[in-house]
Amino acid sequence: MLLVHFLREELGLTGTKIGCDTSQCGACVVSMNGSTVKSCTCLAVQADGAEIATIEGLANGSELHPMQEAFWDNHGLQCGYCTAGMIMTAVEMLERNPHPSSDEVRAGLEGNLCRCTGYQNIVKSILAAAEKMDGHAHNDETGGHAHHDH
Repeated sequence: MLLVHFLREELGLTGTKIGCDTSQCGACVVSMNGSTVKSCTCLAVQADGAEIATIEGLANGSELHPMQEAFWDNHGLQCGYCTAGMIMTAVEMLERNPHPSSDEVRAGLEGNLCRCTGYQNIVKSILAAAEKMDGHAHNDETGGHAHHDH
């Protein structure tokens, strides 16, 4: 079973989307042990013992993660299908590079496709989140995190 199917069907974490099933679009991006992975090409068994974070785990209760707020405030989505994967990718991007340039953001999104927005507001959202976060990781100890152990 693929990790994306395990998350969606077994755990009910449907924020992770199935877009292409070939690792091209990035709609299925989740964090595994702190690094983003495309869950449509990762077997659930490969996640055994790993900490998996999904879009559901970014918010702290009703308090949105700064990246989620930035996407909301800057209209970084249109249909929303790619948004969870974009946000998960962007969060890791800022952990690696807290102050990216516009070109660095665009390069960092190469594995995530958006068919609606033209990317302009997505890049704007990520840069706004970088400014708001100012290099500080957003700690969250609640929901959306699954410790997969069989």
